[in-house]
Amino acid sequence: MPVPHDLAAEAELWDAYAESAFKDDAEPVFNWTQYTGHGPGPEILGEPSTVLEIGCGTGRALAYLAGRGIKAHGVDLSPVMVKKTSERWADTGTTFHHGDVLEHLATHDATYDAIYSVFGAAWFADPGRLFPLVRARLNPGGVFAFSQPPAIPGAYGPQGMYKGGFAGKAMFTYRYSYRPAVWERLLIRAGFATASANVLDAPNEDHIGTLIVRADVP
Repeated sequence: MPVPHDLAAEAELWDAYAESAFKDDAEPVFNWTQYTGHGPGPEILGEPSTVLEIGCGTGRALAYLAGRGIKAHGVDLSPVMVKKTSERWADTGTTFHHGDVLEHLATHDATYDAIYSVFGAAWFADPGRLFPLVRARLNPGGVFAFSQPPAIPGAYGPQGMYKGGFAGKAMFTYRYSYRPAVWERLLIRAGFATASANVLDAPNEDHIGTLIVRADVP
């Protein structure tokens, strides 16, 4: 059963995140995992000419791709974050859009060679709604890839997540967690030709790994 996303409340949460996460002196970087320098790089996307990052956060990954000649676009629910990224990365030519990812994909007719999410919207949007919309916005031969923490064993589906612990104003959102095989089935059901989902081990033993998923269209 769908969970009751409140976009206004979730935007407030991500605005608060933007105030703490965005650094004016941050440099472009592309990293799929939560461990700097660990794991694969943008080669997972193939060789795209155009990309869209959904839930683009600080914009560092898009700035990295733009620096390599790729036409880079991002969409994020936080107006605070979009203002910050638009100013910080103005010289890269990257385009940042403010809005709900599902609405953006449904109402904009632009298509891309690759769409991706790094701990972004693919973790926080209902895959039953998101994946078909992503599929519709990919060019032939396009790639959809995303990364996020793997599911905690036995805890699958939509789950509530508070921001900043359990004290203070009740700011929360929903994240979606499934076993790798379920992610693959959801993508195939949405019209992708192939899908692979795997958990990359952390660089240190007993640390949290990273789920990395890739799906292709014909």
